[in-house]
Amino acid sequence: MSSRKLVALLAAGFLFAAAFSFARAELVRGAAFPSLADAQLEGALPETRGRVVLVDFWASWCAPCKASFPALGQLHADYGARGVTILGVSEDDRAKDYAAFLKKYAPPFATVRDAAHKLAGAVKVPAMPTTVVLGRDGRVRAIFTGYHGGETEKSIRAALDQALAESPAS
Repeated sequence: MSSRKLVALLAAGFLFAAAFSFARAELVRGAAFPSLADAQLEGALPETRGRVVLVDFWASWCAPCKASFPALGQLHADYGARGVTILGVSEDDRAKDYAAFLKKYAPPFATVRDAAHKLAGAVKVPAMPTTVVLGRDGRVRAIFTGYHGGETEKSIRAALDQALAESPAS
């Protein structure tokens, strides 16, 4: 084999390995979630200290995201008084798309826009929607990719119940 082909194969192998190492850098259960305050999000952040937090990454163009919003609203109604904060994080590039979505769907929970995609990039959001449940300590308890109706909602409820059952962070 020529040295040129060998160098090309080694380079391809390195790129392949690098791609998989980045994929493994995704958020995992037990990992600390990045600071919401440091993410340069557009909009008012809700109080999250000492609360279980559900962070839902969505976009106005995403059909499953649209389908999930009524369920997120119901989760807010069912869990808000029990110590759960729901935060929708829009990945819309255009502010007008974000505003139109909010006007149409009128979520009862807090939403912000990650216009610079800093937070989504930090957690390596694989798809829309991606929902992350955080314990009171700010660590990831569960990650849900996509929205599959009642199946997803049931799984999210179980994760919220489990996070609420944990001892509060000191």
